[in-house]
Amino acid sequence: MAKSKLVRKNEKIAESVVDGYKKIENGVVGGYKKIEDGVVGGFTKMTDKFVDQFLTRDGESVEEAKRRLAEEQAAREEKKL
Repeated sequence: MAKSKLVRKNEKIAESVVDGYKKIENGVVGGYKKIEDGVVGGFTKMTDKFVDQFLTRDGESVEEAKRRLAEEQAAREEKKL
């Protein structure tokens, strides 16, 4: 009987520890994802603005300019080989 009480208490403690760990883990991961999304979003806005202002041709959208630049870069890299 005493052993079963100890086992039950131990299981209860283990559940509490695991639940606490999961809460901390979810908070840390959630915070990291928010920071990551903010940084990536800010970087994307900055690159879009730069491409729009300095690298687009007349009537070309930012997406088209990025695609064109990527193709040009791939052609240059292929030429090096």
